[in-house]
Amino acid sequence: MTHYLMIGTELLIGLILLFIMTKVLGKTQFSQVTPFDFISAVILGELVGNAIYDHEVRVWEIVFSTVIWGTMIYIIETVTQKYRKTRKILEGDPNIVIHKGNLRYDALKKGKLDLNQLMSLIRQQGFFSIEEVEYAILEPNGMVSVLPSAKYDTPKMNDLNLPFKAVELPIALIIDGEAVQENLKEINLDQAWLNVELSKQNVKSIKEVLYAEYKPNQPLYIITYKSKLG
Repeated sequence: MTHYLMIGTELLIGLILLFIMTKVLGKTQFSQVTPFDFISAVILGELVGNAIYDHEVRVWEIVFSTVIWGTMIYIIETVTQKYRKTRKILEGDPNIVIHKGNLRYDALKKGKLDLNQLMSLIRQQGFFSIEEVEYAILEPNGMVSVLPSAKYDTPKMNDLNLPFKAVELPIALIIDGEAVQENLKEINLDQAWLNVELSKQNVKSIKEVLYAEYKPNQPLYIITYKSKLG
């Protein structure tokens, strides 16, 4: 029983440590994984894994190692933010792999990317032929950013001489049957107003709503639990 309790304690401590480290190091550890970020994540996971599976390693040794490693990563991240020249070494540079519609094979080789991989990444951006691409940039995180040729680009409001409309950000007001109070305060509305809007669409209670979204000058967009099931 003591053995299982120890494993549970180590798992809890490991979870807390990893959570703290990812919060301190920032969201780029997930959204923009560079080679250096990948190494950082692997090492942090390995440190916690050792605490669970290697019984000769004490928990506090892992805590100390994780804190030291996290501190070093934090310092390096701070350095790359302050000194631009260090970013090329630690984060890498974007490479133009298609330039003015021409494939740059040398850039592909430099990025260790073959044609099949390039085509797959281009398709993920909504383009199914290299002919449609004017510029393609291989980003440090391995993704490809695409600027399409004028012939295949989507026309914009300015191109069609159409009047511009203000862009409004939708705001979630109900999630999983609960009102998001901070969002209501942000738009200077309250739960009484929300209840009135729900009643306009024959919804009796917030508990019936899976999701509700607000846009200015538009009816409240509502998804109820019943409509989800239907």
